[in-house]
Amino acid sequence: MGAAYFYHLTTQPLERALPMLLGKARGAGWRVEVRGHDADRMAALDAALWAGPEEGFLPHGLAGGPHDADQPILLTTGGGATNAPACIMSVDGADVAAAEVQAMERVCLIFDGHDPEAVQVARDQWKALTQAGCAAQYWAQDSGQWAMKAQAGG
Repeated sequence: MGAAYFYHLTTQPLERALPMLLGKARGAGWRVEVRGHDADRMAALDAALWAGPEEGFLPHGLAGGPHDADQPILLTTGGGATNAPACIMSVDGADVAAAEVQAMERVCLIFDGHDPEAVQVARDQWKALTQAGCAAQYWAQDSGQWAMKAQAGG
């Protein structure tokens, strides 16, 4: 049974935090689905990952290509990634169901702490997932470092 980790971005934009989180997931040997709502946003994240440092390259692709099932990291605009992920990273408030949290090694919900609407969506997701019995942790950026601020369930 997995857990939902909430990442509250306050000192870095998603484009800088996501590669670090993806690197950790890939370091654990996990395939990852990065789930968002907007195709243009996912294309921008794809471009940001391609533009990253060569030594930290993260092999990935946008869903809809001929090799989706082979991608270690697949950027999608909906659930059901064909790359058999062990980890889902939800961005921009993309929905994650309690059953997915329980089936995955980890689910990461990454949200912009400077956007009140994004913070409220994350609060609602925390409440829904923990009430459904999912283990959850809340992490916030503290002076550039991640610090766990809350934990529930598990």
